[in-house]
Amino acid sequence: MIRLLAAVLLMYTFCLPGFSADTKAAVNNQKAGTPQFHERNPRYQVRSGDSIELTFFPAAEFNQVLSIQPDGYVSLREVGDVYVKGKTLPELRESISAAYAKILSDPVITVTLKEFEKPHITVGGQVGKPGKYELRADTTVSEAVAVAGGLTDKAKHSQVLLFRRVSDEWMEVKKVDLKNIYKGNVQEDIHLQPGDMIVVPQSTISKIKPFIPVWSVGTYMGGGLL
Repeated sequence: MIRLLAAVLLMYTFCLPGFSADTKAAVNNQKAGTPQFHERNPRYQVRSGDSIELTFFPAAEFNQVLSIQPDGYVSLREVGDVYVKGKTLPELRESISAAYAKILSDPVITVTLKEFEKPHITVGGQVGKPGKYELRADTTVSEAVAVAGGLTDKAKHSQVLLFRRVSDEWMEVKKVDLKNIYKGNVQEDIHLQPGDMIVVPQSTISKIKPFIPVWSVGTYMGGGLL
């Protein structure tokens, strides 16, 4: 009976708006026992407010510098708007090349990231200096906690929460046992990605869902757990 209810709940979750194919794949991987959060070197994905420069050869008259609009689009000269938010530079170049294929014959297009938000992580809860920190190098959860001033006396460091965005609407949640890591089990020390959020609670967390809506993260960052 319990397994049946769990299956029904999982099917319902898959039907929720914004639960993408990538998110579903992450759930299936977790069910199969695949370790999560293992990608070490993800490519940067452009976001609203970033600035990009396009250089065309031999059609230099199409060279342009563009800002990604709040809705995720850029307005390309002569061909109109293209949605680019969330794309890596190779994906961005492919999309722009496809757009210009309508009016140009095999142009060589170079895409350069001019201005962008510096990669960062957020550490909150029971640490000495909660806040936002630049992600300048390969950093693990334990290292991020150390950068944020270390644990306070009230920290429940066996149940640290790591939040990672998997779509515009959903965050994946992973429990990290810092207590176990400090004993030498460093393989459990997850490597961070830009945008990750770490929360060190002061009380035991009895249950947390593996995926939560983005809007609910504030409950953990500033709510009763802290």
